[in-house]
Amino acid sequence: MKIFHLSVFLNLFVVVLELCTASGVAATTQNLPKKSAKSLPPEGLLSTDHYHRTCSEAEGIISQVVSAWVKKDSTLAAAIIRLHFHDCAVRGCDASILLNYPGSERSAFESRTLRGFQVIDDIKGQIEKKCPRTVSCADILTAAARDATILAGGPFWEVPFGRKDGKVSIAREANLVPHGHENITGLLQFFQERGLDILDLVTLSGSHTIGRSTCSSFMDRLYNFNGTGKPDPSLNIFYLKMLKKRCKRELDLVHLDVITPRTFDTTYYTNLHKKVGLLSTDQSLFSDARTAPFVEAFASQPFLFTSQFATSMVKLGNVQVLTRPNEGEIRVNCNFVNGV
Repeated sequence: MKIFHLSVFLNLFVVVLELCTASGVAATTQNLPKKSAKSLPPEGLLSTDHYHRTCSEAEGIISQVVSAWVKKDSTLAAAIIRLHFHDCAVRGCDASILLNYPGSERSAFESRTLRGFQVIDDIKGQIEKKCPRTVSCADILTAAARDATILAGGPFWEVPFGRKDGKVSIAREANLVPHGHENITGLLQFFQERGLDILDLVTLSGSHTIGRSTCSSFMDRLYNFNGTGKPDPSLNIFYLKMLKKRCKRELDLVHLDVITPRTFDTTYYTNLHKKVGLLSTDQSLFSDARTAPFVEAFASQPFLFTSQFATSMVKLGNVQVLTRPNEGEIRVNCNFVNGV
């Protein structure tokens, strides 16, 4: 077992080193010659000092507002991280999930349990007073997810800025976001299409160390798994009984991590060993040979998880970003595209 963990550790270390090196490109692009910048991918135009001259107060405002809201309602930390994921999963990290009108992603049935919109509106309102038409909603949401992670006990990371806000949001596209029923192959394809890999899948799933899920997301596991008319055999029998008691209605809420639901830690991964992963997509990470080694490594070596979580969140925040001059806009109100 020690040899196994050592090999996984070495693999992870190499991947983390490579990803950290890649993410470092963003921090230096502002000093590159214009010709070099033109040849960079969109995420290469992001930089950690993007607002240093135009709105140096931005990160401080975001941090203070998120902290104030989470202090009043600790469940908002997980909600903001989830909101960020839903945004980046559809059309990239362009704040399309924040657009609020009939037919937008936000109005879709699949988005009905999303929360945290008021937090972003509060941040945007305060930043607009200090730096009008300067800081994008996409950047605000990305940084807010980082600050929410820290408040839950998770790691810090530098957020590269410079995203523009998208102008398109379509309700039916909200269905693209994983709902907890997919198999590992489907999840891997979803991640790969967005420039994320198997390590990112296992790592970002670890955000389920905090937060809650509606019973509708896993009700089939309790009574009619895969149309068998029986419970999911990968569910711990005592956990199954507890969930049946908790889930009287589909919109009832259950903690994603039954052991330490309010603490950002690696208990999520150790739970999978005990067959107490709430969603079938969670439990599948342990049963699938492609993802199980990473689950094992994170469960036994917490520092690997926290360092990789920071790296994977940077990668998530870079998905299909709009950074060119002719792309997107800086919304004045995160709920609506700017008027002509």
